[in-house]
Amino acid sequence: MNKLLYILVASLILCTSCKIKIKPNGNISRRENIEVQRYDRLESRYLTTGDFSALQQMNTDFPMETRTLIEDVLQIGEVNDPEINSKFLHFYQDTILQSIISATELQYANMNDINQQLNDTFRKLKKIFPDIKTPKFYTQIGALDQSIIVGDNSVGISLDKYLGSEYPLYKHYYSESQRRLMKREYIVPDCISFYLLSLYPLKNHDTSTQYERDLHMGKVMWIVNKVIGRSVFDTKFVNIIDNFMRQNSNIPAKELLTSDAMSKTAS
Repeated sequence: MNKLLYILVASLILCTSCKIKIKPNGNISRRENIEVQRYDRLESRYLTTGDFSALQQMNTDFPMETRTLIEDVLQIGEVNDPEINSKFLHFYQDTILQSIISATELQYANMNDINQQLNDTFRKLKKIFPDIKTPKFYTQIGALDQSIIVGDNSVGISLDKYLGSEYPLYKHYYSESQRRLMKREYIVPDCISFYLLSLYPLKNHDTSTQYERDLHMGKVMWIVNKVIGRSVFDTKFVNIIDNFMRQNSNIPAKELLTSDAMSKTAS
């Protein structure tokens, strides 16, 4: 992960580390429904059958997403390389990756529940953050790299990282605590967590202590728990924030994310 562009790994303090570079997100009408765009289906068609029309549609309808996948997630070359299409196709001919594609398309043949959860959650977010802007959401199939990719006006969901804690292949690469988070039910919480983190990054992140970084992520996760309506994230730092907010219920969520004072008082 040396050259990540607009990529956030959806396990900052629970699974792996990440590098953060965020551009402003786009706008969306309050009345407009969120529907995840199925980029993964085009990707699957090309990578399993070599259907060139699917590749053309990927490049036409999803140029930024295709560039991000090829150059920053997979890191197999530049999208304008004359040989990149064959490199892309060849990369996924690995039997493990082909099995991941099959499993992903089977498990996520229908994503109506994800669409509904995103709509419900963003309606609640808009009550807390009235001016919040909503990017488009799309799905992709990576190579067990990043989980959530936040970019210029988009949030990408790598479905290959959400095949379930009992997915056999995961047991070779991830610990039990990591696999616990690699389930369908974590897609929306992860999307919201890293979307909020893109809007409210920790000030002076590079010079902050690990405690300050963990505490900031705890703030984000605490808010996600509230808008999701259940304790999705249960960590030491989420509990610190919960105790603090019980004693300071008059503090708005936006102030919680932007204030530096809490880093001193919550410890």
